[in-house]
Amino acid sequence: MAVSSVTSMAALPQDALSGPRVFSGRGWLVFAGVVITVAGGVPLFNLALPADSALHLPDYLVPLLGKFACYALVALAMDLIWGYAGILSLGHGVFFALGGYFMGMHLNQVAAQAGLYRTAFPPFMEFLQRDSLPWFWTGFGHPVWALAMVLVVPGVFAFGFGYLAFRSRIRGVYFSIITQALTYAMMLLFFLNEAGLGGNNGLTDFKILLGFPLQEPATRAALFSVTVLCVAAAYVLCRYLVRAKIGRILIGLRDAESRLMFVGYNPLHYKLFIWTLSAVLCAIAGALYVPQVGIINPGELQPANSIEMAIWVAVGGRGTLLGAMLGALAVNGAKSWLTAAYPDLWLFFLAAVFIAVTLWLPGGLLSLVTRRRGGKA
Repeated sequence: MAVSSVTSMAALPQDALSGPRVFSGRGWLVFAGVVITVAGGVPLFNLALPADSALHLPDYLVPLLGKFACYALVALAMDLIWGYAGILSLGHGVFFALGGYFMGMHLNQVAAQAGLYRTAFPPFMEFLQRDSLPWFWTGFGHPVWALAMVLVVPGVFAFGFGYLAFRSRIRGVYFSIITQALTYAMMLLFFLNEAGLGGNNGLTDFKILLGFPLQEPATRAALFSVTVLCVAAAYVLCRYLVRAKIGRILIGLRDAESRLMFVGYNPLHYKLFIWTLSAVLCAIAGALYVPQVGIINPGELQPANSIEMAIWVAVGGRGTLLGAMLGALAVNGAKSWLTAAYPDLWLFFLAAVFIAVTLWLPGGLLSLVTRRRGGKA
């Protein structure tokens, strides 16, 4: 009764009103069909069809689509904390970059151990004239250790930062400001050559992953499929959470935190959980992003990148999950085309889209679909 009294006053997203069931039987079939079609169709059109076929997917498009899928995972993570818990982070680029750097360290170490570089160390070591790797590179030649670092370090870092912030009751615009300050501070740190992460150039020249050459079309197609499956798994997890009891509590935190505290809930525990989970999802996205793009540098930590992540969610539809992913795909698809065709217009276009959505389409792009279906997501 206490929770319902809080959530009844809020306009809850449809996802949060139906209990913990993730999909109906038909919904599962549709979801599985879409995932299989995307994860299997792209490699099929790229690898199985001849280059002169009208349906052949060029090699360069596969990592590009994989990059978009990584951004969709980031958007899911952002929507989980902002759309449902009301925590606007302008520093999620930190967790994305941490996951990316750990993957880059693993790829560099593996290539160096396989003798694929001119020296026994990653290329940036020769450029910086260093003859030994920093201590924290130890163990990154093993995939299990690298995966553990991708999951554990961003999670622990997010937990510690979140504990200090949420325990001090920092929220709203003040929380957004300190997360952006954190991003800027981390960017300056990663730019330093002394940090042992490649400095301004970052990490690049990746050769192999789990023994497979990264430049081979088959490897890139497999990475794309793995990324899509990870996005699908993350969507199922997020959808389950927001439809379960914790989802309604998060919405209560977003819309009436003081009343939720009055009926006996401790906001700190729920905020820490969802904040840490969101950070780990971002780190996974960063780890999947690096082998497909081929580079990770401090540019990923630019504050503008973290702001853009929030724009994806706003454009697609905040508090809907699907809308967040749609926004990430739509904005980055437009960015990919505009930065090539009209590079000087991209930022003006992004600002115009954000303003237009804010003024005339507050429900985001997904609301265009839900309106036609009578308001059902």
